[in-house]
Amino acid sequence: MEMKKRLTLELRNKKPGEVKELVLDNCRSDDGKIVGLSSDFENLEFLSMININLLSVSNLPKLNKLRKLELSDNRISGGLEVLAERTPNLTHLNLSGNKIKDINTLEPLKKLPNLHSLDLFNCEVTMLINYRESVFTLLPQLTYLDGFDADDQEAPDSDPEADGDGLEDEYENGEEDDDDDEDDLDEEVIDDEEDEDDDLEGEEEEDGEEDGEDDEEDEADDDLPRGEKRKRNLEDEGEEDAEEEEDDEDD
Repeated sequence: MEMKKRLTLELRNKKPGEVKELVLDNCRSDDGKIVGLSSDFENLEFLSMININLLSVSNLPKLNKLRKLELSDNRISGGLEVLAERTPNLTHLNLSGNKIKDINTLEPLKKLPNLHSLDLFNCEVTMLINYRESVFTLLPQLTYLDGFDADDQEAPDSDPEADGDGLEDEYENGEEDDDDDEDDLDEEVIDDEEDEDDDLEGEEEEDGEEDGEDDEEDEADDDLPRGEKRKRNLEDEGEEDAEEEEDDEDD
């Protein structure tokens, strides 16, 4: 895919000034030069152009906010002074797999005061005697060269600020918090439903006991002889009449 077409696809109807990260890996550059990229990408912080057959970065526009630049697996052999002029705030530069042969080719990078990570894997320059010592002497602002510092301590896997991982972590944590809140709500609903079920069961048991008592009384009446049953009914009626008379006297 051509570089201009890839740029259009990556924009996805956004304006260049809204883009902070841009990946153009494995597309085709015209005559080994950058095309389509302009200074309108004024807020661009991360730019990746891996394996696009670049011979030169001379067409790189002014990108004051660019911090991380991936240029590995191209055919760049020099002309790095452009980076010092147009990406003054660069902190990470990956030139692995290019045609860098001499230490002196790296001298323009001295003008990048914030550059603290440089990768030159698979470049011929890495085969020179005292390569690492020479590069750290030439570029004292460097912290990491090819993933290790001057004391051979390995660099962290990534820079959260440069890669945007911090934002992703916040987003994931936000999702986790939302999930926890949903779980708590689900547990509360379940507890409430269980309490309601317990109350209903208790009421049903009480109703069942009352019905049982009434049934026992009815069964006891049915077991009495006919005369006794009638006598008992009359006694009950008499008690009710007496209670009514007492109520009338009180009135």
